[in-house]
Amino acid sequence: MATGVKVVIVVCGVSGSGKSTIGRALAERLNWQFEDADDYHPEVNRQKMQLGMALNDADREPWLADLAHKINRWTTMGVGVVLACSALKQQYRERLGIDQVNVLGVLLHGEAAVIENRLQARHHEFMPAGLLSSQLSTLELPFNGPTIDIDQTPQDILDDIARTVALITD
Repeated sequence: MATGVKVVIVVCGVSGSGKSTIGRALAERLNWQFEDADDYHPEVNRQKMQLGMALNDADREPWLADLAHKINRWTTMGVGVVLACSALKQQYRERLGIDQVNVLGVLLHGEAAVIENRLQARHHEFMPAGLLSSQLSTLELPFNGPTIDIDQTPQDILDDIARTVALITD
């Protein structure tokens, strides 16, 4: 990373792609703050997902507005933050200000079978594995930033991100 430059890196992808795990590890590597966008979902969104119901754009808007406000505050303050956030659609990424200048997006992406296996091996407080198909159908590609294959070790994923981010910010 360029010295003195603080940005927000948004680690994007569907549930089970490793956003939180990789995001935490990346924040630790950079000695930055880690935030998980799931922590900012309103209770009504959490309840809807717990019932196995996919969120729609109207459900997501207040959550995205809150996240965009936080991202703006972090970049204004010059705080380095890694944010794990699905950001599945281009309009969501635009809403969050992902512009490859001071808000960088990195997409963790892989085969549905790999992600399904991961989801079955974990428990998420409000995101059941049954919602994966709706997330995959919502995901808009191409992603306007680096896309990292998740079918590799966490260390290799981190190394890929670190190389990519260094190229963008230098």
